[in-house]
Amino acid sequence: MHVRYSYLPQQFENCDDLWENLKQFVPTGDFTLGKPLQEFEEKFAQLIGTEFAIGVNSGTDAIKLSLKALGVGFGDEVLTAANTFVATVGAIAEIGAIPVFVDCDDTFCMDVSQVENAITERTKAIVPVHFTGYMTDMRQLLPIAQQHQLPIVEDACQSILGAIDGKNAGTWGNSGAFSLHPLKNLNVWSDGGIIVTDDEELAEKLKLLRNHGLRDRDTVEVLGYNSRLDTIQAVVGNWLISQTEDIAQKRIDNARYYDEHLRKIPGIEIPPRPADYRIVYHLYIVFAEHRDRLLDYCLAQDIEAKIHYPTPIYRQSALAHLQYKEGDFPVADRHAQTIISFPCDQHLSQAEMNYVIETVTEFYNSEV
Repeated sequence: MHVRYSYLPQQFENCDDLWENLKQFVPTGDFTLGKPLQEFEEKFAQLIGTEFAIGVNSGTDAIKLSLKALGVGFGDEVLTAANTFVATVGAIAEIGAIPVFVDCDDTFCMDVSQVENAITERTKAIVPVHFTGYMTDMRQLLPIAQQHQLPIVEDACQSILGAIDGKNAGTWGNSGAFSLHPLKNLNVWSDGGIIVTDDEELAEKLKLLRNHGLRDRDTVEVLGYNSRLDTIQAVVGNWLISQTEDIAQKRIDNARYYDEHLRKIPGIEIPPRPADYRIVYHLYIVFAEHRDRLLDYCLAQDIEAKIHYPTPIYRQSALAHLQYKEGDFPVADRHAQTIISFPCDQHLSQAEMNYVIETVTEFYNSEV
């Protein structure tokens, strides 16, 4: 049996109504900041539970523009997680700021107990990363940020509809950044992103920054960026957004099924599943003994397992100038050696999940 990782052909195999929407949209010529984008922004804000949502061209820019609008700039330090995807760090670096890393814990998110020690007089913001569908513990982070008067930009790119105590990712900080990349739980047909906030002044700054700083066609109020979410992508987003809750719940159900069976296998450890968290499983990750051999075995059995990520971002050569060294963030290092990701999306069949479980069981039986 083949267990694929990308589910996109299945997600869009029956979308005649979407094609009809696109056919109706194209003759309007409303391609830039058009009406479907405004509709999508309103729907997204309602979905997440914020006053404002601003469509931009990527999750990366959602972080970058948020930091820029909050006054972060050249030489400022921004705290973030040592195990994140490169886009988080790239967004910080694009505005000339310096990423300062904090180790993670076994929820794959920033260990908030280590944040205080990382703050210096140059620290100007915190970017917690709600990695894999978990959330950084914002209940603990917010008092620290408030004490030091530091704004928070939530990197919620992997955690749409993730929540703690019923409060959604992206709604805790000054702003929340989301990605609409094709493999995200709510996706479009290209790169895309969206920023949410309850701060009207911040929302107005973000609208300027995403559109060259233009107040209107002839008035350049600030120097901004070309970072609009294409209206044609908003048409796709409008088609899919009503399915977002069902997508999240199906991933949760699939993860629960995996957990129930994989936890019985010696050699597999299930990460903590806090009862007050809603984990939405953009990635389904477990800890595995003999991880590299297990990965090779799964691939040989035609299961597209992955590692997110085999080398932590702080050890990548592109960041050698920060002078971190292996061992500085031991939990991120341990994860890089022991984690494995299995497909967990809403289109996965129970037969495919059973095949994954059987294959992992066979591997460890052969190892004993």
